[in-house]
Amino acid sequence: MKFSDDLLIALLRAKRIVVFTGAGMSAESGIPTFRDTQSGLWEQYDPYVMASPKGYLADKALVWGWYEWRRMQVLHAKPHAGHIAIADLSGHVERLTLITQNVDDLHERAGSKNVIHLHGSLHQPRCFDCGSPYTFFDEIPDEPSGDQRKEPPICVNCNGSIRPGVVWFGESIQDTDWNFAEQAAMECDLLFSIGTSSLVWPAAQLPERAVLHGARVIQINPGPTALDNKAHYNFRGKAGEVLPAMLEALSTFLNSF
Repeated sequence: MKFSDDLLIALLRAKRIVVFTGAGMSAESGIPTFRDTQSGLWEQYDPYVMASPKGYLADKALVWGWYEWRRMQVLHAKPHAGHIAIADLSGHVERLTLITQNVDDLHERAGSKNVIHLHGSLHQPRCFDCGSPYTFFDEIPDEPSGDQRKEPPICVNCNGSIRPGVVWFGESIQDTDWNFAEQAAMECDLLFSIGTSSLVWPAAQLPERAVLHGARVIQINPGPTALDNKAHYNFRGKAGEVLPAMLEALSTFLNSF
């Protein structure tokens, strides 16, 4: 895989980098995207119904069980080389801001710190009524099953039901997370858009914010996206292959001087 001198020089000069990741990043670790066909019991349910406060209140055991199944899938998955490359890159720039649309913890397990989860996290549930955080104390079970209903835990503060800590349809991204992400996109020198279709709003605005404020945008995705015409560099491939190769090329480029 070849990378232009122009791109490598842009990487070297960048002091503030934003890495923006989507579902494709996690898919490389074997985690199905939200739109993938589900298995077992879940085949008969609309995923969009499973991702709303109304759906949760209608059948808490069904929704909590589905999210627990997803969480178990994540716990069995492992970060790939792309996750690790991003963590490594953070040690070579003045400031790297990692923003993800994913609700797993693969970036953190790869070594990245202070990850901004725009759409929440499967690992940070909270009370539906009072918002108090809930901590999981369970061990990782055997391979997760997709055919189990499960009653949610009860909040110790108000006896309300614990809900998944993700942003559902009809809910807004946390203001603090969005403001921090937007500011980082507007101040960066270079932005990576990785494994995202650039169709989900408002998150899809971030690369556009970066372009409008003079940053260069590197897109890594297996197929075409809505960002193709605005990105300065487009790489058709997997993050787990492109990112390590890019960092290796950068190292070789540095050693050539």
